[in-house]
Amino acid sequence: MLNTSLRSQLQTYLRNIRRPVELIVSQDGGQKSPEMLTMLNEIASLTDLVTVIEEQQGEERKPSFSIGQAGAKPGIRFAATPTGPEFSSLVLAILQVGGHPVIADRMTIERIRTLERDYYFETFISLSCGSCVDVVQALNMMTVINSRIHNITIDGGLFQSEVSARDISVVPTIYMNGELFGEGRSSFEELGARLHDIEMSMRAALRAAS
Repeated sequence: MLNTSLRSQLQTYLRNIRRPVELIVSQDGGQKSPEMLTMLNEIASLTDLVTVIEEQQGEERKPSFSIGQAGAKPGIRFAATPTGPEFSSLVLAILQVGGHPVIADRMTIERIRTLERDYYFETFISLSCGSCVDVVQALNMMTVINSRIHNITIDGGLFQSEVSARDISVVPTIYMNGELFGEGRSSFEELGARLHDIEMSMRAALRAAS
């Protein structure tokens, strides 16, 4: 799937990995599963620090795969084969899970680091959507900063029944803990500020109740 030029560039990027990364794949019987597995195996062939593991039990959304540190619970999952603009999101997630530093606004990083509640994001995208990339990368960065945050990126073209059931008409569309969180492009700083405000409001409500 990866041409010679892309493999060469990718091999250079993967030298920034500092710790082992596991790509855990959950397959179904459809034609997209072999495509996903082939892409991930090609990436793993370029470095000894990335390992592909085929999951037997599996995630509810298949095909999908997680990106995590070896032996740790992963915070990033793709229910998609991230090609096109989202290929950069896949590469960046592997690098950051592998120890490459998150480079972003320092205040936002510290706000994310201090969050104390659990946040589960579902981000619905289209693989041709340019504005989806910023949102996917921002949420994935947050999972690296704070292990209480999880994000799954879902290709709406693969999971059309779910898109229909939720009446999704805009990408990206973000759900947090099962509730609609946002639609359209958002930056790391904007999403971080919203999460910080939500957590501060929850803390204030708990203090008032006690």
